[in-house]
Amino acid sequence: MTTLSIGSCDKGAKPTNLTAFFNIYHRGFVGAFGEKKFEFRDDDKGIWKGFQEIATNDVKALQTFLFDAGFMPKSNKDGIFGYATQAAVRLFQEYVRVEEGYKDCFPDGVVGPKTWSHIQRWQQSGKKADYGNNPEYQQWLTLLRATKEHYLKNPSPILDLVNKFPKNADTRRIADWTFEEDDVHLIGVRIGEDKKEAKRTNNDIFILLINGMVFKFWGSTDPNPAMSNRKDEPFLVEGQHKYGFAWHQIGSTEKVYRALWPYSKFQGKDGNVGVMVYRDWNDDNALTEEDLAHRQARKQNALDTDLNQTINIHWSGYGYSNWSAGCQVLAGRSYINNKNAMVDCSSYAATGNTELGQSNKTKGAYNVFTDLVLSYAPPMKDYLLYTLGRDEILQLNQNFGADYATKEFKRMVGNG
Repeated sequence: MTTLSIGSCDKGAKPTNLTAFFNIYHRGFVGAFGEKKFEFRDDDKGIWKGFQEIATNDVKALQTFLFDAGFMPKSNKDGIFGYATQAAVRLFQEYVRVEEGYKDCFPDGVVGPKTWSHIQRWQQSGKKADYGNNPEYQQWLTLLRATKEHYLKNPSPILDLVNKFPKNADTRRIADWTFEEDDVHLIGVRIGEDKKEAKRTNNDIFILLINGMVFKFWGSTDPNPAMSNRKDEPFLVEGQHKYGFAWHQIGSTEKVYRALWPYSKFQGKDGNVGVMVYRDWNDDNALTEEDLAHRQARKQNALDTDLNQTINIHWSGYGYSNWSAGCQVLAGRSYINNKNAMVDCSSYAATGNTELGQSNKTKGAYNVFTDLVLSYAPPMKDYLLYTLGRDEILQLNQNFGADYATKEFKRMVGNG
């Protein structure tokens, strides 16, 4: 079988209209740097790849397998190894590595002899993906719905301001929060947001609810002051926000990778659009009631009057520090899977962008997050609902408790 990777395509499968083809996948990105890219972004390798036509129908055969095995439920089997196929391949490789214990299966999205051998093994046995049943899925939805009811009756000072905000935004008012099973939900849990420290670290957790599954990641919901050129760093307000699956841009087309943008920016809307933030007024790098009281006492706007388009959800490297001036960031070193097991990615997780492109270095656990969303998000839904809160709110569900987030964070980080 032919070795396949992103950009491979069966003979005759290459689209004739490249502009129309890539405008679908590079929404909000094509032309962002004054140029257009009619190639695929292989961001772990730090390269752009054009179409590589092969003489066989191996890509379509691969897509058929991924669809049948449950890793690519939305496949149209078009014979083009694009972003969805890459995500499904990496999920398959990660499943074989983690669930089956084959350490020779490396989740790099390249289908070479080893991956083909595992595909053939699955085909011969008729095996299908089984991530297991996780009762936490319904427990998290129950907690989210209870949180909405709690804040409808007892809005916090910040959520009260969100409710009164005079503009439509990607940050939703409490009454508009929704927690339906046919949506993808990401929960951010802030730990120690009121702790005053010179450099905020990756010490928060994220819970992905998708297709009945629960995966947990870690990182930071708070800005690292070292990444900002101003003293009043922006903190994303707690509550529910709508995000679109797009790209994170860090200066050039050679450093772009998949991430999440505020939804209105993702749609390309003009004007004052985005999410709501408020700022640390006294430069103590903490999120406290004092910040809010200070501004209100001086009749200043506690929330920025302009909505923010730059608070993305993106990768924070290996996880040593919070690489963000306000974005929500996920670390690559480890995660907790749907069977509630901690998964170590440290052997191949890059410390940062400079290591990508080196042998056996990827974004690690962060790729699992983006691949799950790309593969399992419901059809016709191009958004994710991100609900951000503090660890105290976990007490609303007896299955969790106030120290749950800290325990899960420590379990993922270990002694690394």
